[in-house]
Amino acid sequence: MSGVLRDLFDVVRPWLQRARRVERRELREFAAWLEHTSNLVHISVLLFVPVLIAAVTVISNTGDVFPFVLFPPLASGTFTLFADPEGKYASPTKFVAGLTAGALCGTAAIWVAMHTALHDPLGTDSLRVSPVAAALTIFLTGVVTWAFDFEEPSAFSTALLALIAPVFSNSGTVGDFLLQYAGSVFVASSVVAVAFSFWRSEFYEQRERYLYRSTQGDDQVLVPMRGEDAEAAAMFGAKLAAAHDAGKVVLVDVVDDRAIAEAAETLSTEAATDTTLVDPETSELDPEEDVAEAQAADDAAERLETQAHRIRTKLGVRCEVVVAGDGSNPGQTVLRTAHEMNCDLIVTPYEEYRGGLSGFVRTLFGGTVDAVAYRPAPDSEPRRRWRRVLVPVRRAGDTAHAMIDFARRLVGRGGAVGVCTCIDREGERRSTESMLADLVEAFDGSFETRVARSDIEEFLASNDDHYDLFIIGASTDRSAASRFVAPPTFQRIGDLDCDVAVVHRP
Repeated sequence: MSGVLRDLFDVVRPWLQRARRVERRELREFAAWLEHTSNLVHISVLLFVPVLIAAVTVISNTGDVFPFVLFPPLASGTFTLFADPEGKYASPTKFVAGLTAGALCGTAAIWVAMHTALHDPLGTDSLRVSPVAAALTIFLTGVVTWAFDFEEPSAFSTALLALIAPVFSNSGTVGDFLLQYAGSVFVASSVVAVAFSFWRSEFYEQRERYLYRSTQGDDQVLVPMRGEDAEAAAMFGAKLAAAHDAGKVVLVDVVDDRAIAEAAETLSTEAATDTTLVDPETSELDPEEDVAEAQAADDAAERLETQAHRIRTKLGVRCEVVVAGDGSNPGQTVLRTAHEMNCDLIVTPYEEYRGGLSGFVRTLFGGTVDAVAYRPAPDSEPRRRWRRVLVPVRRAGDTAHAMIDFARRLVGRGGAVGVCTCIDREGERRSTESMLADLVEAFDGSFETRVARSDIEEFLASNDDHYDLFIIGASTDRSAASRFVAPPTFQRIGDLDCDVAVVHRP
């Protein structure tokens, strides 16, 4: 029986593993979807507004405290608060004061109409509202909300509803009920305002901490030491890691056939002397290729340790070194090393091949680890500080958040970060400005946002002398046809006089 169960489990296990992979992928996609501020706001409206209205309804039904006529303006005002948390009407104080002022103005208009000649001038009955009273209500509400800066659209709703609220009362005098109505508006709106303030301060304004993956990780940085810009890339990766207390840099060098051949040539050249190039333990290896490989590894480790010491001294961040073998596919070797060293970000020197990315960088961009290809400005010394950074974005999302977070880490408290977008039509300006505002408001510090009606290449070329670094997306989410028609921006800006970092998120 146990054998049958074991066979059954062996059959079911691949399906369970596949289901878990699909579930994790869907959760990642949903988390990335939530990083869009507009999506987060819509979800909050769908979840919190019904719960708040239900809570107020429970209180009303329990003690017969709130007349039901106040619920339409209360629901409308609550939606206005949550739908635009940073907007003109997103003030809890003005929300409560506006609705209460409207209720009091409606009550005052009824009192004036009942105690003057304005009472029922057209012979209206109890189920109809005096037009004069309605006009007076709106006038008083407009004057009060304007004078005290309580401009709240729902205030006019509570004001007009006061004119018919006594009709739905089964007890007490009209005056008593109107005072109860105004008090109910104040209490109910206060409940909503307190809940909104808590949601905005503890969740919405902290969404960077809860939702943005880029700010929760990317502090264990792996840097492949390749090419002429390896030292510059190492400094760039170390600066990103140094922004977090738990930051660490891992320098990795892959011992490939070329390095082994160079080591073998060195061994043969120095064979005539007694110079010891390898440790005694490794000198016993046989055949000679193993000795050359060990010598190549020792040479690589020495170079990495020299660079690691420089990083520790200048930036004060932890730095480790790794020499990896099996260099038949360097990109896969680096990805495997990143997983083994528990690194969540790879910073590699930018490499080109025939006008596009090299196979090594493409392999890293095709992996499951965040990757940045760093290209320093031509003929420049490796930087340790970036004072002004510009982040061009196409749309909101996890990649844009990651780029802004990287820029903020690099500049520190004394630098400046700009976020920009180029548009084709002037009609896109307002929505684009709103998108940029949503992007930066979740991060601490001050930001400059720019919307330019210009081609992105021309815009960057005209501003490269004002910034130390451009952080650009890799556009790996675009289709092959789209990339063929319009190559990624970073492939079209090869002559800039500032550093460029190309960011890819899997």
